[in-house]
Amino acid sequence: MVQEAVTPVTITDKAAEKALAILKEKGAENAALRVFVVGGGCSGYQYGMAISHEREDDDFVMEHNGVTVLVDPESLPLMNGAEIDYVDDIMKSGFTIFNPNAVKGCACGSSFQTADGGGQPRSCC
Repeated sequence: MVQEAVTPVTITDKAAEKALAILKEKGAENAALRVFVVGGGCSGYQYGMAISHEREDDDFVMEHNGVTVLVDPESLPLMNGAEIDYVDDIMKSGFTIFNPNAVKGCACGSSFQTADGGGQPRSCC
């Protein structure tokens, strides 16, 4: 039986387009979008994004439509199967992460909790 390779983290076309525009605006066309998880937020874990000019040897590296996404090995298990999207509607605009590992999240959408718990919750944004 042949198993299909699963990409741990994906990015939509719209999010890739927006990330490329931001990198270009910042003069960092050769940089990557680093996505990570840290403890905190009102639900226990919080997402973060940054422009990264350096790749670490153990980073998960994914490329889509010209943008490179990096995820560190500590964040990857918490984001396995996640999709990075960009929403621009009447309520909000910005990057959004749809994470199948999140069993609980806060109203602002920037923090989450897994089935195993984790992180130290603090008051909501």
